[in-house]
Formats: sequence, structure tokens, C-alpha cells
Amino acid sequence: MVEVAEALESGMAVEDITYVEGTAYRTKSLDAVYDAEMLPSYDEVSNDKKAYAESFYTQYCNTDHFTAKSLVEKYNDHLYVVQNPPARPLTQMELDDVYALPYMRAYHPSYEAAGGVPALQEIKFSLTSNRGCFGGCSFCALTFHQGRILQTRSHESIIAEAGQMIREPDFKGYIHDVGGPTGNFRHPSCQKQLEHGVCTGKQCLFPKPCKNLTVDHSDYLELLRKLRSLPGVKKVFIRSGIRFDYVMEDKDDSFIRELCKYHISGQLRVAPEHVADRVLHYMGKPENAVYESFVKRYQRVNKMTGKKQFLVPYLMSSHPGSGLKEAVELAEYLRDLGYMPEQVQDFYPTPSTLSTCMYYTGLDPRTMEKVYVPVNPHEKAMQRALMQYRNPHNYDLVREALIKAGREDLIGFGPECLIAPRKERWREKKWEERHDHRKKENKSRGKGKDRKKFRKY
Repeated sequence: MVEVAEALESGMAVEDITYVEGTAYRTKSLDAVYDAEMLPSYDEVSNDKKAYAESFYTQYCNTDHFTAKSLVEKYNDHLYVVQNPPARPLTQMELDDVYALPYMRAYHPSYEAAGGVPALQEIKFSLTSNRGCFGGCSFCALTFHQGRILQTRSHESIIAEAGQMIREPDFKGYIHDVGGPTGNFRHPSCQKQLEHGVCTGKQCLFPKPCKNLTVDHSDYLELLRKLRSLPGVKKVFIRSGIRFDYVMEDKDDSFIRELCKYHISGQLRVAPEHVADRVLHYMGKPENAVYESFVKRYQRVNKMTGKKQFLVPYLMSSHPGSGLKEAVELAEYLRDLGYMPEQVQDFYPTPSTLSTCMYYTGLDPRTMEKVYVPVNPHEKAMQRALMQYRNPHNYDLVREALIKAGREDLIGFGPECLIAPRKERWREKKWEERHDHRKKENKSRGKGKDRKKFRKY
């Protein structure tokens, strides 16, 4: 924004400002475009879903400042759209400068008449410590609009902002969050990124953590300790979420111990998202075994600290790759956990994500293989209902889903069952059983014997 503003101030015409990284523009000529990669044309991606998936993945692989090329899409015979390579990551000093600007720290006065913005209370006393994420979740757009290279603020910048918070008249002593896209990321995933950029063809944590991954929570721990010691601060929470697979790569218990002791209040929310490995593969998430290992470690550390704190998983229904079979598997997991979420997330397509590309095309753009996608609203409703199978309002949907999935064994009164049979059907079944029993009994006694009694019954 500053670069564009300076160019305008110098007297340049808008149509000549085509060199700024991170911007896109339209042009009739490609004479001034160098080292560009041509994408399928607008007509091609509009009419061919495979071409759309190929175009999307090319864009996905060109989101890093160090390795990305300019991308060109032909719109018609006389017009092209050019996407310049992304802007370089901000240095720590630049990021500090951004957060040192004199923000009002409040909603715009125009909202006052409507009673303000209630959601502000959730973030007003939160601190952003980083931007960017190397987590690589398929349903997240961060790869496009913040990039995979971590950029962090200095401790001094964050503590200065905390000092401003403490002076706010409605501050009660609680810092609600210290994090960003992922709370426990405080440095690039490996040192080579700052010189060569991120790897184009693979992720840092998926499907397995890279052997070059730098795992270190020491800087984050030091920052949290400084914030806890500030006068006027009673508690510092971490609510933006932690990557449990990254925690599992840290063999030192220091971070998870201090997390349990100081930074959660009764429960920790993490995002395994699903339990079926097939679905997790399309989500770009680690296998369920990694989450199960984290659960055991979390429980062990909690016991050591003398606290009884729970783990609350974020889960998602209807993600590409999830059929009714996988949805039932998730419901069984919740049954075994003894937990029914009050709120669940049903996947819906959002711009600039791998998952949305799968949803629209039915293809995994990474491999171009076909993916099962639940797009029918009724099936999506069934998958969502299975996650809240105890809710009486969901009974019909859950029953229908179990029958369609061939899992009628989960309809009954046993400990493994999700729902009981419908009341009327249960009575009917009991009558049939008794009727068959009497019929056999009468047959064994003789045709005419006890006929009146049976008719009366």
C-alpha cells in the first residue's frame, strides 16, 4: 500500500504501476511481463473443472516470495490478468512498526448507535505475536494471504502493546490470547526459508514432519513468562490454538507443562478436525494416531501439575473425502469420548483453499485424483447430525444416516448404540416377538388349544 501511494505521489499514472509485488493488474500487452507462467485461459477454467484444478494448484505453488513467478490468465483476445509474485515477508522491525501505529483500539463510532460491536470483546485484549503459517491445512486460505514463512514481532513490541492494554479502563487483568494463525509458531520452520523460500512440492508438517523442521518453543515460553510477570496481569491465555503435531515433535515437556499450568482455564481446544485417516489426508492434517498420542501426553502432564483440565477437539463434518462411513466413524469416536459438541463446524467452500477446489471440481489438485465430495444438502445435514446424535431434534437424520451407511447395529439399547429404536417401532417389534413366541407355543400344544387366549392377546 505504501509503495503504491508513493508511486501515485510521485506523479505516476495508475496504469503504469504494474511492478508492485503482491498486486494484480489487467493489460492488453505482455511485452513488459517477464518470466511469467501462463495459466489456462478464463474460458478454459470456466468450462473445464480439470483445467480449473490445474490452474488453482499452479497458483497455490506460487505463493512464496522467493520462488514464485508472475502468473498470467488470458481473459479474451485482447485482455490478460497478471498476478505479480507475492510481496516479501516483513522483517521483525517492519512488523513491529506496523503494530506501533496509533490505532484507536475500538470500533468505529458509527457503530455506537447499534450498540457497538460485541465481537470486539473477544479480541480487544488479545496480542498478535506472528503472521504466516507453515501448518498447511487444506481448508485454510492463509497460504495465499499470509504465506508459509513465519514473521514475528519482537518481545519489546508485544510487551509495549500489553502495557497499553493494562491502562485501558475495562481491562480486568486477563490477556485473552498471545498468538496468531497458530499460537505456538514463533520462527520459520527451517532456516533455509529466509534465503531460498519454502519447498514448492511438499509441506513442513504433512503428511509427516519434515526432517529439517526446527522445533523450538523456548522463545514463545520466554515471551509468555514476561507477559505473566507484568504488573496488573492476572492470567495470560492461549486461545488462537496450538499445533499439537508440532508439540509432539518437541521432546521437552517445558512448553506443554507451562501451557497446562498457566495458560488454559479448565479446557484446551485443539483441532484434530476428524478421526478417519482418509479424511485427514484430504484435510492436510496428521494421522489420528498423532492426536491420540497428544491426548495421552496432555493427560500425563496435567496429572503431574495436579490439575484436572479437559481437552476439547474441534471437529468438522462433510469435508471432501468424508462419506457417511467416515461420518459414522466420527460419531463413534464422540460416543467413546463421552462428549457431544455444542457447536460443530460443517465444511463450506471458501476462496483460495485446496478444500474448496476439491469441493468444486471433485479432484484433489495435488494429485488430480478423484475425491468423493458430499455436496447434497441433505447428506451434509446427516453428517452434521451424526456429530450431535444425542440431540433429539437430530434423531430422524441420524437414523436415516445409519441405515444408509449399513450401520443399523448402532440403533438399539446396547452400550455401543448411538440411538434407541423409534418408540413405536420398538413396541411393534416387541409385539412381533411375543406373537411369534405364542404361535410356536400354540403349535406345540395343538391347533385348537389356547386359541381364544391367543386371539385375546
